[in-house]
Amino acid sequence: MTDQLRIALAQLNPKVGDLPGNLALARKALADAKAAGADILMFSELFLTGYFPDDLLFKDQFLTDAIAAARAMVAETRGAGVAVILPTIWLDGGRLHNAVLVGEDGEITAIRYKRELPNSDVFYEKRYFEPGPLALPVTIKGVSVGIPICEDIWHPSVCEHLAMRGAEIMLCPNGSPYWTDKQHIRKELVRARVAEDGVPMLYLNQVGGQDELVFDGASFAIEPGDKLVLQGKSFETDFIVSDWVRADGRWTCANGRVEDLTSVEEAPWRACVLGLRDYVLKNGFSHVVLGLSGGIDSAVVAAMAADAFGPDKVHAIMLPYRYTSEASLRDAKDCADRMGLRYDVVAIGDPVDGALAGLKPIFGDRPLDTAEENIQSRMRGTILMAVSNKLGSMLLTTGNKSEMGVGYATIYGDMNGGYNPLKDMFKMDVYALASWRNAHLPGDCLGRAGEVIPQSIIDKAPSAELRPDQTDQDSLPPYPVLDDILTCIVEDEMALGDIVARGHDAALVKRIERLLNIAEYKRRQSAPGPKLTPRAFGQGRKYPITNGYKDLTVG
Repeated sequence: MTDQLRIALAQLNPKVGDLPGNLALARKALADAKAAGADILMFSELFLTGYFPDDLLFKDQFLTDAIAAARAMVAETRGAGVAVILPTIWLDGGRLHNAVLVGEDGEITAIRYKRELPNSDVFYEKRYFEPGPLALPVTIKGVSVGIPICEDIWHPSVCEHLAMRGAEIMLCPNGSPYWTDKQHIRKELVRARVAEDGVPMLYLNQVGGQDELVFDGASFAIEPGDKLVLQGKSFETDFIVSDWVRADGRWTCANGRVEDLTSVEEAPWRACVLGLRDYVLKNGFSHVVLGLSGGIDSAVVAAMAADAFGPDKVHAIMLPYRYTSEASLRDAKDCADRMGLRYDVVAIGDPVDGALAGLKPIFGDRPLDTAEENIQSRMRGTILMAVSNKLGSMLLTTGNKSEMGVGYATIYGDMNGGYNPLKDMFKMDVYALASWRNAHLPGDCLGRAGEVIPQSIIDKAPSAELRPDQTDQDSLPPYPVLDDILTCIVEDEMALGDIVARGHDAALVKRIERLLNIAEYKRRQSAPGPKLTPRAFGQGRKYPITNGYKDLTVG
């Protein structure tokens, strides 16, 4: 038995399915923990497989290889003097569990299974795992340690059971993705468990992007008395070592590093940059290309890309047609110069006019409409994809949540691309974030400081420039109105009658709902992007394409 513990939290960035890579990260962390004189080293939820493996868990060979990797990691603890809390998958009697292994001196000394399996929003663990029983604490270095796994702490009975059976300290591994206010929600949750059970809790979260999910780290520890004694970095890997002492039967933190939490204004930018960086790099790309139109959305995506990879890895292309304004040409060039990007101009006049000439026998004398406009957008998409294919750059698409919500985007045109950093960001939030970025440069970002997005881009009326003197408000209500209606429908699932009661025009509300519903097929084919809100299209909101439901609360 000991009255002192040095605990290391490995806030790392695993890659789903990369068992050798994740095992290498774990070995490095064990070496760091040994060098730091740690007694316990904890990894985040499902660390070896990455969170979340999805249907890899139906592949028998993957299960075999993952379990072998876990045994290999436990073997690494022989002679290290460090006990490892290793979250991974485990088979028990043919049943698969979300599990934690405790490894010490080369042996598995305990196995615990996650009891509460989440099955809502982005989580569907019941599809794969069997729940475990209410678990007993684990004895590590003579200390009774409770190990609730992520969702377990959302249910008071799990921690209460551990505390009643002698747990003196709780170590909780998590795979908790970011969305708005999530960091504060987690803290309130842990505060509640600590207050109820009178036992300190160390909360370890992973960091990094995994497809549409972004994990923000921000690991922390709270003692009874509502004391925040430990706070890791947000949106960055971290290795957090703290010392704990026992006096009068209670464990307290003797020295814990407390980092500043990212502000609510900064967090969306960091999430988009991290999600973009990891999606591109983890999928084997090293640089990106995008169409830079002189508008706010492409300017913000260009700035995010420069922050993610550095300006030399970002290729911006302006693709003008006869409706492209001189202001847009000037703003796009200014934006690229401020950010230090490679900038090229590829005019689309000849290919668009050639396509229109070829279609003349079919189109006949029918009046111009969206068919001709979409040819422009699709020609731009074709050219950008050609550059992507030839130069090996991932193409980024730039549509925001407001546009994607009502289908104000051209499928196989401006929707082309491998990733969309703005997919879950409403238009007015894009404007706010542009102004924020002009005044701030986060420490892990690789772009230039200062006003990288010209104020002229922020100030001018948004336009797709697909016909003379076009603005977005020719087809859509003002974005503050549109965003509020979409927020009510998408984020809050409000009845149309209640939205009208907020002061919105009934006919407009019905029109926006209709546009939202008929654009589902476009969103289903859109590029992935980081989930920033609880109701992100794709990962957070799944509606049928063929949908006959009618909300009759508005006549």
